[in-house]
Amino acid sequence: MKTYDCIIVGGGIAGLSAAIMLGRYKHNVLVIDKMNGRSMLCRSYHNLLGWPDGVSGQTLRTLGREHAEKYGVKFLKKMAAKVEKQGKDFLIETDDRSIYKTKKLLIATGVTDRIPEVLSEIKQCLGISVYVCPDCDGYEVDGKSVIVMGAGKAGAKLALSLTYWTKDIQYVNHDGEEINDALKNELSNKNIEYIKERLTKVMRDGEWFKGVELESGRRLLADRGFLGFGGNRVHSDLAAQLGAERLENKHLVIHGRTKETSVQNVWAAGDVAAHSEQAAIAMGDGIQAAIWIHKRLLEEQRT
Repeated sequence: MKTYDCIIVGGGIAGLSAAIMLGRYKHNVLVIDKMNGRSMLCRSYHNLLGWPDGVSGQTLRTLGREHAEKYGVKFLKKMAAKVEKQGKDFLIETDDRSIYKTKKLLIATGVTDRIPEVLSEIKQCLGISVYVCPDCDGYEVDGKSVIVMGAGKAGAKLALSLTYWTKDIQYVNHDGEEINDALKNELSNKNIEYIKERLTKVMRDGEWFKGVELESGRRLLADRGFLGFGGNRVHSDLAAQLGAERLENKHLVIHGRTKETSVQNVWAAGDVAAHSEQAAIAMGDGIQAAIWIHKRLLEEQRT
């Protein structure tokens, strides 16, 4: 069985950044990626240095993989299902029961946004006319009409945050999760229409969001949409199998500088660790983790 210097689980923005860095250090690296991460859905990142007109997650992933392959990084389209410690190494079992061995492990498995099935069509609009992160894309709704589709407090807080850019906001509480009177008053004071009703249909013209239809048959029209359902799934279970410390929300606890988890020789980068939802920060996390993985490998070669 071949032993890799490092196996990276997750081939999104953080994982690819780490792979490129480790490849440039001339390490033997394998990336295991099931090719369905959050960056596969985003059709345009608008706040990345060097891409003033936006860039899709798919473009970044394609370019990132080509870049990493230039340095000999290998890619495997599978799901990492299990991991166990064997002496100083780690054994990773994929969903087809193949086993891969590594000295160091980087978890870059990210998160999955909670999007109700009734809104599945909205994925065609993500990053173009529908967004999930106000810090990333609040600017995109500047002066435009917006429908926030969400659940309870999470959606209400998101709607309130968008008042920095626009005053034309409707909030549809699809899940019907109760919000307290104080929050309702805040929405009212900001002239945000609060609608507690289930969504039944997304209206769009290709990648351009047009509005939604409610259970009552009422139609709401808007220029842009935002999703605020909360409860995103954090893919930290693999690290948890090794006993890595997690927060209550299941994000992995990592060292601020090195990005190493509480388990020695296991690192984490991107949204699985710090729920920043920023591609640029995921890039930085991946590079920082790679630097310290390299340092550890060098130390072990000298001893």
